[in-house]
Amino acid sequence: MKPIPLPPTAHVPSPYTGPSAAEVLKLRQQYLNPGLVLYYKQPIMIVEGKMQYVWDHTGKRYLDGLGGIVTVSVGHCHPHVVAAANRQNAALQHATTLYLHPNIGQYAEKLAAKLPGDLKVCYFVNSGSEANDLALLMARLYTGNYDLIALRNAYHGGNAAGMGVTANSGWKFNVPHSFGVHHAMAPYPYRGNYGYDDPEAGRKYADDVKQVIDYTTPGKVAGFIAESMQGVGGFVEFPSGYLKQAYEHVRAAGGVCIADEVQTGFGRTGTHFWGFENHGVIPDIVTMAKGIGNGAPLAAVVTTPKIAATLTQKTHFNTFGGNPVVSAIGTAVLEVIERENTQANCLKLGAHILAGLEKLKARHPVIGDVRGKGLMLGIEFVKDRATKEPAKEICAQVVENARELGLLLGKGGLWGQTIRFAPPMTITQADADFLLAVLDEAIAAA
Repeated sequence: MKPIPLPPTAHVPSPYTGPSAAEVLKLRQQYLNPGLVLYYKQPIMIVEGKMQYVWDHTGKRYLDGLGGIVTVSVGHCHPHVVAAANRQNAALQHATTLYLHPNIGQYAEKLAAKLPGDLKVCYFVNSGSEANDLALLMARLYTGNYDLIALRNAYHGGNAAGMGVTANSGWKFNVPHSFGVHHAMAPYPYRGNYGYDDPEAGRKYADDVKQVIDYTTPGKVAGFIAESMQGVGGFVEFPSGYLKQAYEHVRAAGGVCIADEVQTGFGRTGTHFWGFENHGVIPDIVTMAKGIGNGAPLAAVVTTPKIAATLTQKTHFNTFGGNPVVSAIGTAVLEVIERENTQANCLKLGAHILAGLEKLKARHPVIGDVRGKGLMLGIEFVKDRATKEPAKEICAQVVENARELGLLLGKGGLWGQTIRFAPPMTITQADADFLLAVLDEAIAAA
């Protein structure tokens, strides 16, 4: 492969003086759970980051095309976010919600202002899995119903409740879960029953939600949970009209609608601040994590006052949720998004990259589909475009090749056949062009 120069940066990383990668790997193998996976045949050790770039222990620089798994929203170590965290760390690191502290209320006000309708009450937790667990609890308490509708190809977390609504065998352990959960057809135009060329695809996939309610539940459900674009499933976009009609079916059965915005929120899709807004719907409960804290352990459930009141039936408590430090970080992230207009950057560069990916698809028959919105884009690899047989090995090799050329990417899909691109929302035009050039070379070499 021919080298492709990274765009220049003014940041000079500090020389790394810690233990070697071999020593770190040995410690990991001895003391960390073996269930923790590593990317790359030769594991990479990241020791420094600045905005859209990271450096390994040898000083090699990479464009972080995965954004810490769609988590680094406004850039690694953004100075405004770092300063906010440092100020609060120096003043008070922890105070539970049993006491008053200004940060949590002020942050909740700022976050709620970003949501439409009556979505104005926040409950802070530490991760997307926790947020989804709480949202499902609220749905069941509020409606008095038990059954839940989720989607095949979905991912909603690794805890018991999240695993229950997840529908991807690679993420589900052989233990009791999914009680009362029914999985409807994935609205997946590339691989599903109704394709991109079917103008009624949205309605037809939504009709399956109605059939699941009619045939597999008591006719009454607690709720419906769906990502606004499937993340781990391979950045799958839903066809027009799907969520709107699915919501109608669920609400007619007494359920509430939960939007999982863990990956699609905070302007990443470019056209709107929240992914569900792309579908013209307003959910009853919204869960969010990852980009909300730019890497800090922060997540939230935002809902209506009426639904939120269900938690007053018993004591419900989260020790670290809304901690003063993470609330300061969350506030700083929102301020950066507003000041630096990152949503517009996602829209502009996302369109540029998507157009470039279409050109790559025309050149490389191994690309079966390119899709996504804003800076949340997927490239699905197939062995044959007619059969759509997944090309897992080729996808893995492209990721390896890109790493060698200075670009970090993610994988997704049931078979690991889809590259996921979700960098910090602060990337530049030069970064976008670098990404496309690297992908062209990496795919050709694979």
